Amino acid sequence: MTNLQKRYFTMTALTAVAAAALVGCGKKEEAKPVAAKPEPLKIAFAYVGPVGDGGWTFAHDNARKAVEKAYGDKVMTTFAEKVPESADAERVIRDMVSQGNKMIFGTTFGYMEPMLKVAADNKGVKFEHATGYKPADNMRTYDSRTYEGAYMAGVIAGKMSKSGTVGVVGSIPIPEVIRNINSFTLGAQSVNPKIKTKVVWVNEWFNPPKETEAATALINGGADVLMQNTDSSAVLQTAEKMGKRAFGWDSDMTAYGPKAHLGSAIINWGPYYVKAVGEALEGKWTGGSKTWWGVKEGAIDMVSVAADVPDDTKKRIDEIKAGLKDGSFTIWKGPIMDNTGKELIAKDVVADDQFLGGLKTYVKGVEGKVPGGDKK
Repeated sequence: MTNLQKRYFTMTALTAVAAAALVGCGKKEEAKPVAAKPEPLKIAFAYVGPVGDGGWTFAHDNARKAVEKAYGDKVMTTFAEKVPESADAERVIRDMVSQGNKMIFGTTFGYMEPMLKVAADNKGVKFEHATGYKPADNMRTYDSRTYEGAYMAGVIAGKMSKSGTVGVVGSIPIPEVIRNINSFTLGAQSVNPKIKTKVVWVNEWFNPPKETEAATALINGGADVLMQNTDSSAVLQTAEKMGKRAFGWDSDMTAYGPKAHLGSAIINWGPYYVKAVGEALEGKWTGGSKTWWGVKEGAIDMVSVAADVPDDTKKRIDEIKAGLKDGSFTIWKGPIMDNTGKELIAKDVVADDQFLGGLKTYVKGVEGKVPGGDKK
């Protein structure tokens, strides 16, 4: 065999080995199983107002977006807005279940009974209810300590009021709202013990025309600083038009009335929503519990305080926030009297959550009587 023939056979053999190796590699690649992409967790949100209300529902929808940002394609979220607190709520929630949602958030008090009914019929679905008090095996409740934001607003109002009379536009007279009115008053009285609070009820959560009428009535009645427990920016806008001061509620409302705006008591539902969805994704979600978060957990804050609020008042707000975070400051600590002169909380006694959750009377300084209860 010539040298040329030897070189030919050697090269041919090497080529065959290389080809076999490549074929072998190809077989190994084909043998690898392709992991199926898990289906996203479908989550639905029922809103009592429109997402553009600038307040309550806007804050919840921001939290929904925070969930999407945190978990990306692991979740798929949808929402229904302006769902009434009536039998229609049950229909909407059942429809959410039929669409394959495995986690449903109901964001107002009035959804409590409808959600309980739907939850009882759909044990494989996780239900989360805002501001309620009736959990179930597959349903839990969550709330924010809005009264902490109301108290801080009161501190600012007590300093900024020139008439000594402040006003609150109330939504529905349930403990949650009464607690906020009282806390606002206690905050104001911590600065000016002679402060009086007037209240006008609209008996709805979102009704801008009624909120405007109520705010106008309060201003005409002598109130020069207003707070609200309603969901739109109408109260702040009315104060702006009438040359008075007011607060944003649930979300930062500065843009709706920059001249009138003293600060916004905001709710950040994001931390809770992200935590709850994370538990569901990890298989760690359990029903039957109640959660009530405030400044300590990052759920409540006072933001965008006006430039003309005195520095000592701003400093006091910062001290209150710090105290609420580390537990050194308590809003509901006696002695506290109701507006008939009856002792609500004895000296040095700190109100527990059970007391706060059932509050049905005004504190000293709030004018009038609490009207007949309704629901949220």
